[in-house]
Amino acid sequence: MKILLTGGTGFIGKALIHSLLQSEHQITVLSRNPQQVTELCGQSVSALGRLDELTAEDHFDGVINLAGAPIFDQRWTDARKRIIWDSRVKLTEQLIEAINKMKVKPQVLISGSAIGYYGNQGDTELTEQSTFRDDFSHRLCEAWETEAKKAETLGVRVCIIRTGLVVAPGGGIVGRMLLPFKLGLGGRIGDGKQWMSWIHRDDWINIALAMIDNHSMQGVYNATAPAPRTNAEFSQVLAACLKRPALIPVPAFLLNLLLGEMAELVLGSQRVIPKRLLDQAFQFKYTELDAALLDAVK
Repeated sequence: MKILLTGGTGFIGKALIHSLLQSEHQITVLSRNPQQVTELCGQSVSALGRLDELTAEDHFDGVINLAGAPIFDQRWTDARKRIIWDSRVKLTEQLIEAINKMKVKPQVLISGSAIGYYGNQGDTELTEQSTFRDDFSHRLCEAWETEAKKAETLGVRVCIIRTGLVVAPGGGIVGRMLLPFKLGLGGRIGDGKQWMSWIHRDDWINIALAMIDNHSMQGVYNATAPAPRTNAEFSQVLAACLKRPALIPVPAFLLNLLLGEMAELVLGSQRVIPKRLLDQAFQFKYTELDAALLDAVK
């Protein structure tokens, strides 16, 4: 298949490209720096600098939309929130406009979202049918998903992936936690009772590959492992994998002071279950956090 990929140079995107190329798909990556695509993604990957470069004659069998400015990298000022919003919602709007112009439409659009859709909901188990608590993360994800679903009116099968905390070597949530834990300075965040719904990157990629091949898959899917863990448990398992203690908690008041509104990302709780994937008998490679974190820190 010919596949157009946004966000192809990111932590998930680069690994996804590797798997797609192994399956002999032809990949075009949308990037603000198209000259870097070959260096980052390989000689066989084509680059596209702008969506408005596409014409009515261009055709892709599938589109995978993962673009988005990093959520964790900077404090959420109004200007930063606008960048986060536009890099997801506005770009997806532009992507739908590009698809609309194509004479031959893609068969499938796989579009990113996040479990932040649900907001902070404590111990409540959350499935794809659950309600939400309104906050910036929810509003962002809802608008992002709404734009992607517009492709359905063009006859395109749409799959939405609400991604949890991604675990894998070289980045993701573990990459952010690794240094203090290696130094023996890690510990729970706040009271540690908030749920962390995680997924190994290999499983995320296998979900996306299944969505490409399985035409019965459509709509919203939670991309999380079946067994979420609390922050305290996550911290203890990571410390054990590194053979270090996890004794130094980070007070909630300090995070609120340092991060402001962005503190909700680490203090909020989403106990998410991938019900639709389980109902469809999707086979997870990593169902337990211990094995996933061991792989991530090896």
